[in-house]
Amino acid sequence: MTGRRIAVVGAGMAAARFAERYDALGGRDRIVLYGAEARTPYNRVLLADVLTGRYDAEAIGLPTGAAQVRIADEVCAVDTTARTLTLHDGRTEPWDDLVFATGANPVLPPIRGLLLPHGGGLHPSVHAVRTLADCARLADAATGARRAVVIGGGVLGVSVARALATLGLDVEIVHQAPHLIERQLDAEAAAALRAALGRLGVETYLLNRARALTEHGEVELAGGHRLDTDLVVLACGVRPRTALARASGLHVDTGIRVDDALATSAPHVHAIGDCVQHRGSVHGLAGPAWEQADVLAARLSGADPHARHTGSRPLARLSAPPVEYAAFGEGHRDNDDLEADPALHILRLADATRGSYKKLVLRGNRLVGAILVGDLATVGDLTRACAPDAAVPETPLHLITDGVRP
Repeated sequence: MTGRRIAVVGAGMAAARFAERYDALGGRDRIVLYGAEARTPYNRVLLADVLTGRYDAEAIGLPTGAAQVRIADEVCAVDTTARTLTLHDGRTEPWDDLVFATGANPVLPPIRGLLLPHGGGLHPSVHAVRTLADCARLADAATGARRAVVIGGGVLGVSVARALATLGLDVEIVHQAPHLIERQLDAEAAAALRAALGRLGVETYLLNRARALTEHGEVELAGGHRLDTDLVVLACGVRPRTALARASGLHVDTGIRVDDALATSAPHVHAIGDCVQHRGSVHGLAGPAWEQADVLAARLSGADPHARHTGSRPLARLSAPPVEYAAFGEGHRDNDDLEADPALHILRLADATRGSYKKLVLRGNRLVGAILVGDLATVGDLTRACAPDAAVPETPLHLITDGVRP
């Protein structure tokens, strides 16, 4: 190792990926990860599987190469001129390069009764699911519960609803959009997914908004209907954690603004993961975070000093029969988009009997999006075909039937 020091603010999935790849690529600088949680990095994508008992907390740990991981050691201030950071206990430490990987916070919707008065935090029956500690609290609460309401029907909401139903609870999802996971799925795919959830006993209320948590423990919807429940799970998305970056003088919009080199507005300061805004987009998914980490690791290790991050085709996936789906890139694009984008072509296969739905979205000879619901047999072929430099086979239908044929 050299005498240079790369400090990473955060010890989540993006930070762990960066540290592991930097080491694998032969990087020689000293890397230190500063984490606020009292745990080494782990895979947040698998929290719902920890909830059901499929994995224990230790099984979802992530490798960090030769990096030093400082748990429960939160960074409270950064001086980008002096190149120092200040920790929660007042200690100051130097750095040569700094990486913000501060992640995101759960969005708290404007629901009356959600918070206890006088800054008392969330109501005892209300849970967010962002950390292993959150997951442990929810698991304890689920043990004595019969009914649960999940507010939000996106990627996390569907995953948690499936997990709670598996544990034997009666689950209801309240979602403001016209269909589930509307950012990744189209209406037909979402309908197939909703039916799969229904077979587990999950009821879904679309185009609905929760407006209050009553004193009797009910969730009151905007239309006045009330849902009896023992616990409430918030799954309303995430917001980039940017307060530290903003206080450090970095350019921040919704997320920390970075260019294709993952560089911020300050010299020797970079950012990756859920806290980042790249080319106007904030993703909040693991795939783009890891792609950014890979690019930055290649640059800072010297393996590819000119590596660039030009964007992502995010993958959202849940593989927990009978609730299975995978959505790539622009899979949500539909017939209404064809007039505005004449190069776009859409192929679909639906089998109502088996509850499966499959779709390809092509632009010219490139696959730009895909959806699988109920049958993930070709997900590996689709992942490879969605790579930016991959050409679509002459018979692309095989990508959603029996895979790519030579």
